[in-house]
Amino acid sequence: MSTVERPSRPASGQSGNDCLEALVSGGRELIAGIVSKYEAGSEAAEELNGAIVRQAVQNGGTIKGEGARETWLIRQAVRICEQHVVRQVLAGANERFEILIREYQSRIFATARKYARRESEIEDIVQEVFIRAYQKLSTYRAEAPFEHWLMRLAVRVCYDFLRSHQKNRESSFTDITDGDCSFLERYVSDPHPDAERHAAVRTLIYRILEQLSPRSRQVIVMQELEGKSIKEISSLTGYSISLVKVRAFRARKEMRKIIEKMDKSRYL
Repeated sequence: MSTVERPSRPASGQSGNDCLEALVSGGRELIAGIVSKYEAGSEAAEELNGAIVRQAVQNGGTIKGEGARETWLIRQAVRICEQHVVRQVLAGANERFEILIREYQSRIFATARKYARRESEIEDIVQEVFIRAYQKLSTYRAEAPFEHWLMRLAVRVCYDFLRSHQKNRESSFTDITDGDCSFLERYVSDPHPDAERHAAVRTLIYRILEQLSPRSRQVIVMQELEGKSIKEISSLTGYSISLVKVRAFRARKEMRKIIEKMDKSRYL
């Protein structure tokens, strides 16, 4: 999500309501900037500004801490604006969907790059995510942020990609050579690798990941590469927390087998 300049914070010592009033007053420019980013017309912009301020007045007083209130205000503004864009698209203004693509394209690309190496495959994943998002837009429920709904869909597309390409992968343990193992060890020992070595290690890591089953790779990518918690993975995948834990355990077991095989191939 794009960063937006925050308003100045109210002076310390103010009450919660005073802080909220100051935040809404000082945040009007911030709100207007967010609304403008979603390219609403003047009439719609006025309506959205009013909706965001009303939401802040009604619920913002319960948020503790100045920084937390500012973050909350930004999230509410984005959420209301995105819901407005979704309603426009569903009403027939298909070109408005481009606003959502522009807002989340970089994040979807970053996610796709953790599941595929070839640029053509990455582009295919991103394209499929937005095609499905457009096709399933009517299933979006405003109770949750659009970002959360879209990322759940992206995780599903990435998993489908892993399953469909698993059958076509001809890589095996023997594809990881002695040289690869030695190279990885040299990389780990150097805290400041150059760009060329970093790219080479990235390629090697993906070669290792390709040995995993789709379910195992999905969990490892989300937990280790994206830094998500078990609870976050459960929320994004729709799996129960206990199932995520089981798959994480099995994924690490698969990884250990790969590492053991790498060590054997090096010393035999």
